[in-house]
Amino acid sequence: MKCNIEERVYELAAYIIDTRATVRAAAKKFGISKSTVHKDLSERLKGCSRTLYESVKEVLEENKAQRHLRGGLATKMKYKGSDKSED
Repeated sequence: MKCNIEERVYELAAYIIDTRATVRAAAKKFGISKSTVHKDLSERLKGCSRTLYESVKEVLEENKAQRHLRGGLATKMKYKGSDKSED
């Protein structure tokens, strides 16, 4: 995605807020690395729009707090099909 960096930052922020997406999901959607998403949302957005930055930060902190739950569910789903005796 080659475009104006500031435009990308605002699009990422809007996407994260609207969909409550994770950094990984946003990176995949926009075709950029997770590192770029982090840099855009934690550094560049802060300089562009403080209020938008605060909104994105809230979503990212919520996602981070739920990270261990998502990982556990993903592991459960991965192995659920292979061992049906635990149902």
